[in-house]
Amino acid sequence: MEMCIKGYIFDYGGTLDTGGCHWGRRIWHAYEHENVPVDEVLFREAYVYAERELGRNPIIQPDYTFRKTLSVKLRIEMEYISEHIGGGFDASQWHDAVLERLYEQTVGETSRSREVLSVLKDRCPMVLVSNFYGNIATVLGEFGLERLFGGIVESAVVGVRKPDHRIFTLGVEALNLDAANVMVVGDSYDKDIVPARKAGCRTVWMRGEGWTDEPVADESAADRIITDLRELL
Repeated sequence: MEMCIKGYIFDYGGTLDTGGCHWGRRIWHAYEHENVPVDEVLFREAYVYAERELGRNPIIQPDYTFRKTLSVKLRIEMEYISEHIGGGFDASQWHDAVLERLYEQTVGETSRSREVLSVLKDRCPMVLVSNFYGNIATVLGEFGLERLFGGIVESAVVGVRKPDHRIFTLGVEALNLDAANVMVVGDSYDKDIVPARKAGCRTVWMRGEGWTDEPVADESAADRIITDLRELL
């Protein structure tokens, strides 16, 4: 595959912090490990509910760390579960154990990502494009990623969310490059790869454990498929 790549756009959640695993699956596995007494169907309902609550309401503040953000998300999920499971589910019994496990995993994943990004930064400029809550700068600082990106395009700030391809166009503009010379790296085929291709960029799909097990019917929007960020090197 011959191409001239002069800049990178990276997704954050699911790409740099979980090694390609969808956050819903990552949290569910933590529930399983800690033996939280809830079935996967109800968990998925709770996960979607929490995501929508955080998207609709300004609950997450700009100075919230990732740890605090995750704690709030888990609290909303577990309150939902408690309301729907009947008596006997004490959220406080499970919250801290799940939080500690997930945060430890995230520290490890972002550390590995930082090593790769530090090498790529010396090769060409990079911009972050993320659906996030308005606190991505705080989160980047928390994990030592703040100096790696020449710009940040965050959905809560710019008012455009993936899968709208215009958010990637904003990333291209931040790089001041032609879209054809920009490589977008993301874990979501529908929210990263397809809209990035529509914006005219080249694409690398970091394929991991998705929200569902259904295979992607048409992978043609991905120029390249990887399972480990180190493959970019």
